[in-house]
Amino acid sequence: MKNLKLNLKMRSFLLLVGLMLVVLAPAQAQKGKKATDEAQAYIQVTNQRADKIVEKMAISDKAKKLKVRNYVAQQYRDLSKIHEQRDARVKAVKATAGSNKQAAEKRVAEIDEFTNAELAKLHKTFIANLQSQLNEEQVDQVKDGMTYGVVPITYKGYLAMLPNLTEEQKTQIMAWLVEAREHAMDAGSSEKKHGWFGKYKGRINNYLSAAGYDLKKAGDEWVAREKAEQEAQSK
Repeated sequence: MKNLKLNLKMRSFLLLVGLMLVVLAPAQAQKGKKATDEAQAYIQVTNQRADKIVEKMAISDKAKKLKVRNYVAQQYRDLSKIHEQRDARVKAVKATAGSNKQAAEKRVAEIDEFTNAELAKLHKTFIANLQSQLNEEQVDQVKDGMTYGVVPITYKGYLAMLPNLTEEQKTQIMAWLVEAREHAMDAGSSEKKHGWFGKYKGRINNYLSAAGYDLKKAGDEWVAREKAEQEAQSK
């Protein structure tokens, strides 16, 4: 009798477990399908983003073109993964920090240091991959594509605003813009990419002001020149 009761309890337990699996399985399957769909969608987005960059480049070899596209797309995905992991770690630290803000700040700084090291390693590998397929001018085209063309646009703007820049000043401006681009390439968002350029443009402006340029006056004069040229062309 005792064994019979135990068998009945066991059967009831197994039946309950079976019912739970029947209920939970579709939900788990749906969750897994959603994650897979999102991953596939993101792969498509990064491929399209990379295509827009590579399509503007003069690469006649289709196999090479595809390889470069894949390098760029994978770089976007790898960068996203590093930044997402960083944000998740920081969020966890802040959630458990309580009143110990100093310890939390120290831990966040450590996370950022680790993240920057990971980004630097990824950056080096990415550039090496590009250089295996492209010349330096083409590598720069990829870099500009990933940073919205801010370097050539900004450099052209400085030349137009300050036509009397010396060769030394032009070289320094370009050097800082290129340095900003190296950082901006690895940033996790459009806002942060532009933030890097903003930081370096501040450095450039201070440099030019120290050299005696009145940037506000120069900017106003530049706008006036542009307006006069547009009016002359419209006549």
